[in-house]
Amino acid sequence: MPLMMIPAFLNASTISSSALEQGTQETIDKLSEVTGQDVDPGALKQFFNELPDKATQLGIRVVIAVIVILISLQVIRTITKVMRKSMERTKVDESTIHFMCSFVGIALKIILVFGVLAAFGMDTASIVAILGSAGVAIGLAVQGSLSNLAGGIMILLLKPFRLGDYIIEDNKGHEGTVKEISLFNTRLITPDNKIIVLPNGSLANTSLTNATGNDTRMVEIKIGVGYDTDIRLARKVLEKTMEECKWTLGDQERVVFVDNLGDSSITLGIRCWVKAEHFLSAKWELNEKIKIALDEAHIEIPFPQLDVHMKQ
Repeated sequence: MPLMMIPAFLNASTISSSALEQGTQETIDKLSEVTGQDVDPGALKQFFNELPDKATQLGIRVVIAVIVILISLQVIRTITKVMRKSMERTKVDESTIHFMCSFVGIALKIILVFGVLAAFGMDTASIVAILGSAGVAIGLAVQGSLSNLAGGIMILLLKPFRLGDYIIEDNKGHEGTVKEISLFNTRLITPDNKIIVLPNGSLANTSLTNATGNDTRMVEIKIGVGYDTDIRLARKVLEKTMEECKWTLGDQERVVFVDNLGDSSITLGIRCWVKAEHFLSAKWELNEKIKIALDEAHIEIPFPQLDVHMKQ
């Protein structure tokens, strides 16, 4: 370095050091004014000297925490997948599999959060105590959600219905095929492809009809015929109609019976068995075929009649 430039360099360094000291003093004055207490210049200088190292250490810990979280989330996904496959091999009900995998996944994620907080030096015991205290208040505020969770557990344990069952909820008349049983609600799909979401709490505490809980269902249809009808002929027509219906089960009993002698007609009834998933198809086909068969046999289905006798 040329000799003539050395004084200029020293002069610039002196000015820079003087400006830094002046800025530090202004910072100390402002902190003292805000806090109302004297700030130790040595402590402030020590803080600024240690700040880069501390920021670097914090950044490294944050990066490590992010990597650990990403790896842990992948491990949790792997655990739930292995758990699902092992339960599927043992032929556990799909609704139970879905519930257990969701429950285990959420529990492991909560443990992961507490582990990360502990790694950053936070007192997890204090956090648990605070959450426990807050949990009481939150529990009172979300009683409905907790009852739904309890209802979901009861549904999975007692199994009043399973995925794929067609159920009719007796409280408000909602009905459909069970598509999903989650922690808090159950989803149904109606025959016209609408989705109904029912809270598990109310669903577990109300009566319901499981239309497909068994493999077979009985179809019962009642028909009124005139009093001048030959019942033996009508019986043969109805028996033949049930035999020709492709949905009726041949190994199950088919019955034709006289149900009632009404004011305007004789009420005949039929009973036959079909597979649960064919119930509506069988009922619709039998209604149509019975009407056609009775018309071909010239058997009248009478309207309500009232005979009036007048005396003079």
